[in-house]
Amino acid sequence: MKNPTLSLTPLMERRTLQDQYCTLQYRAKDPVTLIHTFIKPIEIKLPEGELLPRPPQWERFPFLKRYYGGIKTLVPRQNNVPEYPGEEVDEKVKSGKGLPTEDKKKRDSQLSSFIFDPYPNYTSPEYIARYGSKKDCFLDTAGKVSVPYVRHYNGVPKGFPDAIIGSNELLGIKDDICFDRFGRLGPYGLGYGSRSGGSGAGLEGDRSGIESVWEDVPPVDFRGIQWAEVQDRCVSANRHRFPKPSKPRVDSFRTLPLAKRPEGDQKGTETVPANVTIGTDRLPRVAFIIRTWHDFKYNKESIMYLRSLISELSLVSGGEYMVHFLIHVRDDNLQIWADDETYNRVLENALPKEFWGMGSLWSERQMGLIYGGLEDAFVRGLPVHGVYRSAFMPLQYFAHQHPDYDFYWNWEMDIRYTGHWYHLLHKISEWSKQQPRKGLWERNSRFYVPNVHGSWEDFRQMVRVQTEIGTNNPHNMWSALRKDQKKGYRPSELQPDKPIWGPERPPAEQDILEVGGEGIPPTTYEKDKYEWGVGEDADLIVLNPLYDPEGTTWLLKDDVTGYNRSHEYPPRRTSIITASRLSRKLLHTMHRETTIKRHTMFSEMWPATTCLHHGFKAVYAPHAVYIDRRWPPVYLESIFNGGRNGASGGSRMSVFGDREHNFQGTTWFYSAGHALNLWNRWLGYKVNNDGGEDFELANEGRMCLPPMLFHPIKEVSLTIDSS
Repeated sequence: MKNPTLSLTPLMERRTLQDQYCTLQYRAKDPVTLIHTFIKPIEIKLPEGELLPRPPQWERFPFLKRYYGGIKTLVPRQNNVPEYPGEEVDEKVKSGKGLPTEDKKKRDSQLSSFIFDPYPNYTSPEYIARYGSKKDCFLDTAGKVSVPYVRHYNGVPKGFPDAIIGSNELLGIKDDICFDRFGRLGPYGLGYGSRSGGSGAGLEGDRSGIESVWEDVPPVDFRGIQWAEVQDRCVSANRHRFPKPSKPRVDSFRTLPLAKRPEGDQKGTETVPANVTIGTDRLPRVAFIIRTWHDFKYNKESIMYLRSLISELSLVSGGEYMVHFLIHVRDDNLQIWADDETYNRVLENALPKEFWGMGSLWSERQMGLIYGGLEDAFVRGLPVHGVYRSAFMPLQYFAHQHPDYDFYWNWEMDIRYTGHWYHLLHKISEWSKQQPRKGLWERNSRFYVPNVHGSWEDFRQMVRVQTEIGTNNPHNMWSALRKDQKKGYRPSELQPDKPIWGPERPPAEQDILEVGGEGIPPTTYEKDKYEWGVGEDADLIVLNPLYDPEGTTWLLKDDVTGYNRSHEYPPRRTSIITASRLSRKLLHTMHRETTIKRHTMFSEMWPATTCLHHGFKAVYAPHAVYIDRRWPPVYLESIFNGGRNGASGGSRMSVFGDREHNFQGTTWFYSAGHALNLWNRWLGYKVNNDGGEDFELANEGRMCLPPMLFHPIKEVSLTIDSS
C-alpha cells in the first residue's frame, strides 16, 4: 500500500498541518511521501519505520530561572515573591534585579552566615532530668578537635520558587533560610586544599565571606580520621542515655557484625561513665544504614556526603544514630564466607580507609541460604533473592541479628540534602508520630500540592470526602475492577472507597500470619475523633506516596512471592524509592513472613504491604519537592493524583508506571533530572553551558538553596586543586 498524499488548502490551519504531518511520521513505511504545500507539491523523505511520538505536554512549559539566584539577592522569605507557583512575575524578579540601592547597601553590609543548630537544648535542666547529661564528642582522642558547625544565611534569593509538592513548613523544617556550598560542606573539607586535609575542591568561583565558616572551628585535617573509632567513643561516652545493649554476636556469616570496639569500650558498656547525670527516660536507639556495594567508586564529593551524615546524625547528637554501611558483595566468586582473610580484604577494599570498621558484607547467595524455600518466578529475569527484587532482605536479617535498635533508616549513596541531616530526620519522625490513624492510608496515597489543596486541614477534609463519597473524575474509568461491587458496574460512576481501618488481611486464610503488636482499632472508624495513632511512632516512614498498584501500569505490581494464587492478589501498597525508616517490629515481622510463610514482594512494595496486612502505622512524609518548569498547578495536581478518586494509584492513569516521565523535572524520584542539575549548579559548576565560576562572579554570587532533598545524585566530578 502506498503512502497517503495530503492535499492541503490555504485555509487549513497550521496546527492541522502539524497534526497531519505527525500522523505521517508515525505511519510512513516508504521513505518518500508527497505533501502539497501552498505553492507546489514537495517531496519529503521520511525515515523508515516507527518514530518517537510527540514530546509530553510538560516539555512545552517554560523553564524557571530563579533557582539559580545568588547570595547577593537574599530577601526575607516572607517578603519573597516566588517565581512559581502563581501568576507570571515581572522580569525584575526573574533576573533577580529590583532591590532599591539603599537596601542593597544595607544587605551587603549585613550579609553574614550563622551557625545552624537544630539539636535539643542538651544543657537545659528539663532535658538533663529526662534523658541525662549529654557528653560532647570530638574527632580526636585528646578531645581537642571539635566537630565543625554547619552554617546558613537568613532569607532566600529574590524570586526563589516555592515547592510545588509537599511542604517544609508543614513538617516543621525551617524554610526561611538557605545554605550555600561552603556553609554546608565547608565543615567536611570543601573550600580548602588537600595538603591541609581538605578536599582540594571549591577553590574557585565566588568565595566572598567564606572565612566565617571556620571562625568557630578551624578547618579540620581529615587525614588520619578514623570514623569508626570516633563514633564508638561518642556512643560509649553517652551510653547512660540509651537502653543497655545486649551482648553482640560474632559469627560473620550469621550476624553481619558491627565494627569491633576497642577492649576498653567493650568492657565499659555495662558501667556508667563518670561525672554524668542519669535521666528518668532513655532515648531510642536508631541505626542509620547506608546501602552500598563492594566495588562502589568513592570520590571527594561522596566522601564529604558521608562525613556530613556521621557528624550531624551521630557525633553532635551524642550517639542518637549509629551510622553503618551494609555492603553488597556482587561477585559470588569471592569466598567471603569461607575465608576470614578474604572477608576482611573485601571489606577493607569496599570502603575508603577513613570509614574502615563501619561496614559489614552481605551477598545474594547468603540471602538464598537464610531465606530458603521461596518460589521464584524470575520476574524480569532476576532472582527473588537479588538486591533488585528484595533489597530489604539483608536489612531484615541485620535487624534480626541486631535487635537493640528501635528504628532502622535505610539510606542510599545517591541522596543529597542542602539542609541539615539531623533536622530533616528528627522533624520527619516527630511529624509522623503525631499523625492520626483515621484517613492515614488515604492521605498517604496522594501528593499534597499546597497551591491547589490549601492548608493541611483542607487537604485532610478533601481526602475524607473523596474517600467516603467518591469522585466523578474521568480517570476512574481506568480503575481496577472493584471486588466489593456487583458485576456490570461502571468504574466511571461515583463510587466511594472503603477506608482502611486496621489490618487488611490477604484473602487466603493460609497466608495470614498474626504477630504481636498489630494495629487493632480501639473503636470504629465512625466513632474515632482523629485520636487513634496520635503520639504513636510510625513503623514505616517513606518519602513518596503509598499508592495502590492494582490497576496501574507499574511493571512490578505482580511481583508477589509465596501467596496462594488460587485467590486474587493480596492487597498491596507501594512507595517508590527505598529510602525509609522501619521499626524493629516491622522488620521482625517481614523476617517472620519470609521465613515462616515464605512471603515476599518487590522491594518497594514489601515494607508498605506488610504494614497494610498487619495494621502497622505507615506514614508518607510530604517533604518539599520542586519542579523545573512552569507547570499549571491544577494540571500538575491532576497528573500526579491521576488515579482512582483523586489518589495517585489504583488506575491506569496513575503517574506510576507508563507516566513516570512526568517526574523528570522534579527533585525527588529515581529519574529526576532537576536534582542533579541543581546540585551541580549549587556546587559552582556549569550545567548545559549555564552557571559556573564566571557566571557567579559577574552576577549574584554563589547559589543559596533552602533545605532541599535530592535524588538521584550520581558521579559528581569536582574540580580538584592539589596545590
